[in-house]
Amino acid sequence: MDWDTKTQEKFKLMISRIPVFHRRITEEVVTKRAEEIARIRNAKQIQEQDVITAFFSDVPSPFYSMMVRLLEQTGFDYRKYGFPRQRQSPSGTVPF
Repeated sequence: MDWDTKTQEKFKLMISRIPVFHRRITEEVVTKRAEEIARIRNAKQIQEQDVITAFFSDVPSPFYSMMVRLLEQTGFDYRKYGFPRQRQSPSGTVPF
């Protein structure tokens, strides 16, 4: 699937800032999920909202704070799309 050029540039920059051990798997998982999200929207290309939604839906909670920091550093405006959303956990409501 095609990418919005600016979104792809920011995504590649973000991936380059992820620890080496996690880069490949993060890129694969988030790309696949972003494509699925774009298809659900009937979009012809992956856009910022698809990448952000993919990160927030698939990143394990131990990496949450690093993900948020990297999203901010690379110019992804996740708040524009309503993130972080609240999700119920066994110990109460926590942002994921």
